[in-house]
Amino acid sequence: MSEILAVTIPFFALVLCGYLAARYRLLPESAIPGLNGFVLYFALPCMLFRFGAGMPVGELLDPVVLGVYALAQLAVVTFTIAVTLSERVRIKDAAFGALVAAFPNSGFMGVPLLTTLLGAAAAGVAITSMLVDMLVTTSLCIALAMSHRDQDAPTESGARSAVLRSLWGVVTNPLPWAIALGALASVTGLQLPGPIHAVVRMLGDAATPVALFTIGSVLWRAGQQVHTRTPVALYLPVALIKLLLHPLLVFALTGAARALGAPITNFQVLVLTLVAALPSASNVSLLAERYRADNGRVTRIIMASTVLAFFSFTLLMWLLGVRTTG
Repeated sequence: MSEILAVTIPFFALVLCGYLAARYRLLPESAIPGLNGFVLYFALPCMLFRFGAGMPVGELLDPVVLGVYALAQLAVVTFTIAVTLSERVRIKDAAFGALVAAFPNSGFMGVPLLTTLLGAAAAGVAITSMLVDMLVTTSLCIALAMSHRDQDAPTESGARSAVLRSLWGVVTNPLPWAIALGALASVTGLQLPGPIHAVVRMLGDAATPVALFTIGSVLWRAGQQVHTRTPVALYLPVALIKLLLHPLLVFALTGAARALGAPITNFQVLVLTLVAALPSASNVSLLAERYRADNGRVTRIIMASTVLAFFSFTLLMWLLGVRTTG
């Protein structure tokens, strides 16, 4: 347990540092979007490119991992909507609650944390899961959110428009392109010229600490922008679905696929399970705000899952008998 805590404590401590820096105005609120932009458009793409270029493309885009994880995401989305849909939580809010229950913080936290714990080989599985969440899970939940008939989306054209905007968001997101370019470099054996390689390496090295710090500052800002109180019963159960049910389901499905003869290794089962155990992705609150869902509820789910994940993720690592590479 001590060697696991030696890794998880610094990671979550950096998130706390970002939160406190924003809370006490050591980091001006106006600087948070710039910090987020640096991670999203510079540091994280370089980190993902380096991981992608350094591994066989079959590990980066494993079809079995893609399929099993996509099935798990569909199950989590369906279950979360089924148990939360009510007079108080309508379909739009239930769909965004399902998105935040299914979408782990793989980019800003998952890839650096898992590669530190388990080695660079974990990056391929984590990146594969990111592609599913960016391309499938997000589009599905937005389509469901906009499928209802009310003043926000009176016709089916609202859902189609929302899905198109979601797909355009994927196209303009630098992370899938960084992954694709890394895969291309892996296939072709492309080597970046020395100075460019140095720039990519330096930016990639900055991704982990700055991304974790940014998570904390973004969570504080999201909390400040929410002016309505959300009952605990409307957000804590969804956070528990994210942290407990999601990894349990992924573990069961990947284990079943392996038992049925699917070419999935114990290591891939482990990494996918730990990906699912990560806290909710902080960028879902931005999507909820954009589509006029209950952003207060979404933000509180994200914050609760991030705080509780320190305990649940560490405990899961211990229960699975994980030994760190360090």
